[in-house]
Amino acid sequence: MKEYRKFEPPDRILLGPGPSNVHPRVLRAMSAPTIGHLDPDFLELMEEVQELLRWLFKTKNRLTIPVSATGSAGMECCFANVFERGEKVLIGVNGVFGKRMAETARKLGQIPVTMEKDWGEVFDPDVISAALKSEKDIAGVALVHAETSTGACQPLEEIGELCKKRGVIFLVDAVTSLGGIPVEVDKWNIDACYSGTQKCLSCPPGLSPVTFSEKALEKINSRSTEVESWYFDMSMIQKYWGEERVYHHTAPINMIYALHEALLILYEEGFDSLFARHKKNSEALLSGLSAIGIEPLVDETYRLPELNSVIIPESVDDKAVRSALLNDYDIEIGPGLGPLAGKIWRIGLMGQASSAKNVIYFLASLEQILKKMGKIPEAGKAVQAAEEVYCNT
Repeated sequence: MKEYRKFEPPDRILLGPGPSNVHPRVLRAMSAPTIGHLDPDFLELMEEVQELLRWLFKTKNRLTIPVSATGSAGMECCFANVFERGEKVLIGVNGVFGKRMAETARKLGQIPVTMEKDWGEVFDPDVISAALKSEKDIAGVALVHAETSTGACQPLEEIGELCKKRGVIFLVDAVTSLGGIPVEVDKWNIDACYSGTQKCLSCPPGLSPVTFSEKALEKINSRSTEVESWYFDMSMIQKYWGEERVYHHTAPINMIYALHEALLILYEEGFDSLFARHKKNSEALLSGLSAIGIEPLVDETYRLPELNSVIIPESVDDKAVRSALLNDYDIEIGPGLGPLAGKIWRIGLMGQASSAKNVIYFLASLEQILKKMGKIPEAGKAVQAAEEVYCNT
């Protein structure tokens, strides 16, 4: 009989594009006793989760819930519900996840009309306005707010206003932005928005917070065809999360515990402190990296604080550095994807992982590695530059 070992995961510092380190309170919440998905106490918890998600999304949308799957499922859920087979969707592609949006729409029988920008750049509202005028019968616009493959942040407010005036659905990917920078669903006229739990919420992967406007719900409830998914059909799921409490599927009870606790932690910190913390730690990180000749990919105007993409110096071996960070210092960072593979590192400072302690430890570790490789003459400049950012504010 084959023997199996008990799995004991290493204690890593997760500074990649996700998942991020999970808050100890969240891990404890997950270990609470499982109860039924129609238990009165669980239904009460569901109400609080919805209230806290509305707070985080900055929305009054009644259908604001966690989908029982990861962020990619949230994407498929939104596309499957608010658009029908044969409808045209204007999709911005400036990285991996815009491309995934287009692939999702195509596989659902929708017609993706793609706009393309270089990876690391964002879309101008005028370009989208022109596309909406030139392309007939557009049903909606879909954009990634925080492109995880590049670290670029897409401004949304003007585009949301355009969509409102044109009467089209505005769908937004907020997987990496929710909890790290402001996401203003109502103010920006977003009709369908999805995120994930494993990034700035510091919760394990497994749920996808989504929110649908009344305009989106009207579209869902007046479709000419059925939603082409049973599991993600909001016309049914909304009855479980609404007043009727009609059974649809067994909710992931303990993951809902985890999300509730994660949202409580964010609520206790408050938006001002939450966003300022992410911004300050990013400033310190980039200042430290700049001191040793490593510069950011994205222009400062559109740069994400929670996902920092930096250009790898030509003489530095990407894989060797990431391997040394992981094996010698228990630090995980992310590689570049697509055309940026081997050219950038993606350094996440998300949620629980966004701390001065992690910034200083990462910079000290990186300096030691680069010094051993003969890429910098001495160690200490990066740490000193980061500490100056912390000390001077």
